[in-house]
Amino acid sequence: MAAYGWSAMRWALPLAACSLTSQSWAAEVIKIGEINSYKAQPAFLEPYKKGMELAVEQVNKAGGVAGKQLKLVIRDDNGNPADAVRAAEELYTREKIDVLTGSFLSHVGLALTDYAKQKQRFFLASEPLTDKIVWADGNAYTYRLRASTYMQVAMLVPEALKLKKKRWAIVYPNYEYGQSAVATFKALMKEQQPDIEFVAEQAPALGKIDAGSVVQALADSKPDAIFNVLFATDLGKFVREGNTRGLFKGREVVGLLTAEPEYLDPLKKEAPVGWTVTGYPWYSINTPEHQAFLKAYQAKFKDYPRLGTIVGYNAIQSIAAGLRKTNGNADTAKLVEAFKGLEVETPFGRITYRPQDHQSTMGAYIGKTAYDQKLGRGVLVDYHYADGKDYQPSDEQVKKLRPVAQ
Repeated sequence: MAAYGWSAMRWALPLAACSLTSQSWAAEVIKIGEINSYKAQPAFLEPYKKGMELAVEQVNKAGGVAGKQLKLVIRDDNGNPADAVRAAEELYTREKIDVLTGSFLSHVGLALTDYAKQKQRFFLASEPLTDKIVWADGNAYTYRLRASTYMQVAMLVPEALKLKKKRWAIVYPNYEYGQSAVATFKALMKEQQPDIEFVAEQAPALGKIDAGSVVQALADSKPDAIFNVLFATDLGKFVREGNTRGLFKGREVVGLLTAEPEYLDPLKKEAPVGWTVTGYPWYSINTPEHQAFLKAYQAKFKDYPRLGTIVGYNAIQSIAAGLRKTNGNADTAKLVEAFKGLEVETPFGRITYRPQDHQSTMGAYIGKTAYDQKLGRGVLVDYHYADGKDYQPSDEQVKKLRPVAQ
């Protein structure tokens, strides 16, 4: 018996030591679970992923958060809400993640927002733009990084009003983001310009635009101006067909996302000229914080950033900032509290997460599209940075829009 006991102890000791070592290592890592539509939206999300990787590297090289290193664990949601929810559960149960972030498409982001509510888990929605995430469907556990649909439309409305055009045609992808953008544009424009007319609407399914019929329908309505909410491959097809059929000649176009490099660059010589849009002029932003970010990104990836890069980078930096306030504790209640009023330094300057609706004040660049002969692609010129804090509803409005206790 004694010999057997000694043998058991002899084998048990190394195992116990290994167990302690493993637990010690695990305690030094904070796992960030990230879910996104990488296969469905690669133009935006491949640069986004690189932005996250750069941020993780920078945080870890600086000592991590409370001595703990950050680790990314990524899943693809296939652009499907049900797949996103399944991925979230798998990340928690199998990968033992500490924090959840991500999503691109608005309907997927809403599914994860509901998941966070049902499971009472912190969720940082990095990219989805729908206002419902922070208002109608908002909850105590969800925060959102990027400027919302309402905010970006509100940034464009003053520019649209300057055009003094009465007859507007509208084109948008027929899902939550597009529908929300159009509803906001109509409401804000009607409020400031009561005699405005909306003479045509085209709402193709996301990724399935019949550009010829859409362009012809808009042209037949004889609008003075066009409000465009298309992006990605839909935008490319729309621009090419519109150029071919002369839709844009003599007409003003105002739109969301067009001058983001991931969508504008592929058009090359076909890039639209003179459109009033949101975008990201990485090539000429001269602020110290952006220059430092640009230098680090180009050194690491030998490439230029896209808007997705900024969103991915800011998402990780936001999570790191929140965790610093909790001293590295990823407990949901502590993170929810830490994000209330959280300030984060980003390449676009300092942003703040509003306690009243969990929306960050990250802004956007507004300007005119132009074609750069030297670069051989479209660029954003005559632009300005619209700070998100200046384009959000009042606290009283938020109380009506967000029927949820904080």
